[in-house]
Amino acid sequence: MGMGMAAETQFHVLAVDDSQFDRKLIERLLKISSYQVTVVDSGSKALELLGLYEDEERNSNSASVSPYHNLRRDHVEVNLIITDYCMPGMTGYDLLRKIKESESLKDIPVVIMSSENVPSRINRCLEDGAEDFFLKPVQLSDVKKLKPHLMKGRYKEETDHQQFNSNKRKSIEEIDSSTDRTRCRYNDELDTDTS
Repeated sequence: MGMGMAAETQFHVLAVDDSQFDRKLIERLLKISSYQVTVVDSGSKALELLGLYEDEERNSNSASVSPYHNLRRDHVEVNLIITDYCMPGMTGYDLLRKIKESESLKDIPVVIMSSENVPSRINRCLEDGAEDFFLKPVQLSDVKKLKPHLMKGRYKEETDHQQFNSNKRKSIEEIDSSTDRTRCRYNDELDTDTS
């Protein structure tokens, strides 16, 4: 009923950064790009918002099923998390690991930002499930690259919630593989030429 479009643009992005300046910047870029934005200043606040309260202690007692994973229904639905790498307490990498280890959160795409270009760090984040790695200061052209990751997250959710027939699932996997990292990297190089 025409509502589809409005809902479509309002993806909810959670931005995590300990620097107030960087939080303001990323919030502005996301809002310009029509995202609904929540900003927090630490990894632990991000997990709290997502409903992972006492995850660490619970996991050591019962590794397989944590009653806390889905216990809190007052958590916020988030479509993508963008986090700074270097933060006191919990790094962006730690946050990424906790999200990917959680049954209820693992499908949320995570993008990591860092002011340092350290290839080993970048690779480690990508290998452990980050969708992308942006160098700071983050620019509007970076934020534009979030959309494919969001769409991918959306597809995953749909395949989980509904039993698609095999053809549909196949087409979704094709879409997934068509936005794989090698192509994103290649596009990055193209982007620098045009700007």
